[in-house]
Amino acid sequence: MKINKIGDVSFSLQEDHNFSWLEEMGHVFCVFDEQDSGNISFGVENEEGKFFIKYAGAKPMDFTGDPDDAVRRLKTAVPVYEQLEHPSLIKLKDHFPIREGYAAVFHWAEGECLHSHWSHGGPAKYTDPTSPYYRFRKLDVMKRLKALDTIFTFHAFVEERGFVAVDFYDGSILYDFKNDVTTICDIDFYRTSPSVNDIGKAFWGADRSKSPEEYELGSVIDERTNVYTMGAIAFGVLGGETDHSFSRWEAGEGLYEVIKKAVSGDREARYRNVRAFMEAWKAVKEA
Repeated sequence: MKINKIGDVSFSLQEDHNFSWLEEMGHVFCVFDEQDSGNISFGVENEEGKFFIKYAGAKPMDFTGDPDDAVRRLKTAVPVYEQLEHPSLIKLKDHFPIREGYAAVFHWAEGECLHSHWSHGGPAKYTDPTSPYYRFRKLDVMKRLKALDTIFTFHAFVEERGFVAVDFYDGSILYDFKNDVTTICDIDFYRTSPSVNDIGKAFWGADRSKSPEEYELGSVIDERTNVYTMGAIAFGVLGGETDHSFSRWEAGEGLYEVIKKAVSGDREARYRNVRAFMEAWKAVKEA
């Protein structure tokens, strides 16, 4: 284990790695190093403002893969951010190879991640009053509905651009509690649609958000998968997360029926795409 110190932060890696280039970019004020993706990310401030820098090429402590694979994935993700540029998505500023790795620089977005496993892992996510997810679930229903509207609208746009939302979960969401603004912060694994589950049960994503087809090797991943993902996220925001019972739902029977259809195990029983799902959702909300 190698302990590194840059600016205000210290972090551990499996082996030594040169981050002198990062210090040249500005003052490092935070680090996100407990990731299993192979990326390590930093908050950096300079005369231009604050930035979020995602880097692949090192070996974080929680990473069991090959850094070269992490570099390839980050390079592949860059054009996805470029093609899906949107007001609700963190904005890519720059990207470049650096020594044996690769870096992507984003404009900083205010907010707290709803799955902050590095500070509120395990049960603490749901029970600790300081947990971003716990605090978010304590907001009134209307504020959470507004957050969902942002998420749904972005994914209707994603779909219309021809992409499927692979690995979208609560860890992909930032919420600014001061201004009640929702930002999507991670779309690294989004793919062009239709795609195929080429991994099997271990296909990218959190179990609480994955559709049945995201466990089946060779299954189609498409617009109906997007619909399931939106429904699963809604249950995490307004319901019992993986418990889809009405007793845990906070937003009325009408919206519950819409969401239940969205997360149907039968793909053909779901809405055909996110836009159709949103139309049904909106019709109930405005009734």
